[in-house]
Amino acid sequence: MSQMKLSMHVNPDSFEPASKEDKEYLVKMRPSTTFFKDGMKRLCKNKIALISMIVLVIIVLGCIFIPMFWPYKYDQMLGATAGKAVDASYLNLKPFEYGTTELKLKASGVSVFPHIFGTDSSGRDYFIRCVYGTRISLMVGFFASLIVLIIGLLVGSIAGYCGGKVDMVLMRIVDVIYSLPDTLMIILLSSVLKQTLGSAIEGTVFAKLGSNMLSLFIVFGALYWVSMARLIRGQILSLKEQEYVLAAQATGAKASWIIRRHMIPNCVSVIIISTCLQIPSAIFTESYLSFLGLGVNAPMPSLGSLASDALNGISSYTYRLVIPAVIISLIVLSLNLFGDGLRDAFDPKLNA
Repeated sequence: MSQMKLSMHVNPDSFEPASKEDKEYLVKMRPSTTFFKDGMKRLCKNKIALISMIVLVIIVLGCIFIPMFWPYKYDQMLGATAGKAVDASYLNLKPFEYGTTELKLKASGVSVFPHIFGTDSSGRDYFIRCVYGTRISLMVGFFASLIVLIIGLLVGSIAGYCGGKVDMVLMRIVDVIYSLPDTLMIILLSSVLKQTLGSAIEGTVFAKLGSNMLSLFIVFGALYWVSMARLIRGQILSLKEQEYVLAAQATGAKASWIIRRHMIPNCVSVIIISTCLQIPSAIFTESYLSFLGLGVNAPMPSLGSLASDALNGISSYTYRLVIPAVIISLIVLSLNLFGDGLRDAFDPKLNA
């Protein structure tokens, strides 16, 4: 039967296959991408954040590899021999100066590694002490931020998901800690823990870490997690009403599974950014506690203890105070700028 003119059926003979040029014109081919790739592209376009990241990488690599080939140790008193006092010619050397024995070796043609930053009042090479001090400050900042992240993530997730009385109790604890004067509480806790932990950790694995360093981590874990907890709680409250969370609840999934598999992965960008911005605060806190004598145990240096020791000869050896102060400022500034760059690149609300 012939096809009627007014039929609604489509005649396939009226269509021709599209050519390759037509397909390229009509279909815009775009390579697949992810949230992480888009964020990294935006981060690489931020020159300030990129420079800050390069500076941090150089500092970290220097702290790791320089002590491997540097001929002096951070606690080595140059010119000291068994049963004899330290050679006075090695005390308070200025940059690129040498002690008596080193000058004799140079005169005889033996090459002597220079003291780039001179030596301190005990005859120890100041450059390697600054390197170890930077390493200690970075380690304290990283591990303290990790402690803050774990506690804040746990408390914030429970408070945001459970709500009700649990949320009220946890947030009132947060409000109480927020109301305490930070600096005063940190100094008081550090002073008390320094006295009480000394005998408690003798003969344990924490003895090498030292009571001062252990008290620093306890202070961070006790006081600095509240901001992270509030941030995570706000994120969990906003995610709790999403459809995929309601679907998981309807299927009978446990709260811990929903938080672990659905909510926390959707907060990863905010968590990373906040942790990166927490590290400078931890470094600065460790520095001023070490400056007050509540930081790392001697002879292990930190940037704060180096600055504190430099006060004794500030009029004669000003550079000893300037060097650790500049390193602290450079690390804190680079971390803050890099954290701001991460926030601009990965925060979906800023890129909406």
